Amino acid sequence: MDDVAVRPVKDDELGAVAELRWRWVRENQGTPVTTHEEFLQWFVSWAQANGASHRCLVMVRGHVVIGMAWLAITQRVPTPRALERASGDVQCVYVVPDHRDAGLGGRLIDAVVNLAHELGLERLTVHSSTRAIPAYTRHGFAMSSRLLHAELAQASGTSR
Repeated sequence: MDDVAVRPVKDDELGAVAELRWRWVRENQGTPVTTHEEFLQWFVSWAQANGASHRCLVMVRGHVVIGMAWLAITQRVPTPRALERASGDVQCVYVVPDHRDAGLGGRLIDAVVNLAHELGLERLTVHSSTRAIPAYTRHGFAMSSRLLHAELAQASGTSR
């Protein structure tokens, strides 16, 4: 595992990250609603335009991107006790199947948590798959009875 590094994505790696996202959806959610080429183009443009609010970390072995994790940053309403506030949401943690079950996903989780600390975020959330809950728990996440959510997306993955 010494030949594996986790670091911020480089601009020329966004296509590889888009490919990972495509693979994740194919593995977990079935048939995409767009073509592969259209998605890759859209994703790279989106990532470039949203780099301030969505930080991407990649896991590389040599020069090959084998994993990713995203930190979505949301500015929060100021309070008299804290004028500048932000929270984060861990998104799209993915390691290619050939490299799973070796602790690499945990390294990505730790890297996102460290980035959130460096940015001074108040809290960090994650909407996890059932399979990944134990990994997040091992890395400091806990269930919360106060965190609620409402599903707003349509079944096709589009929003209203």
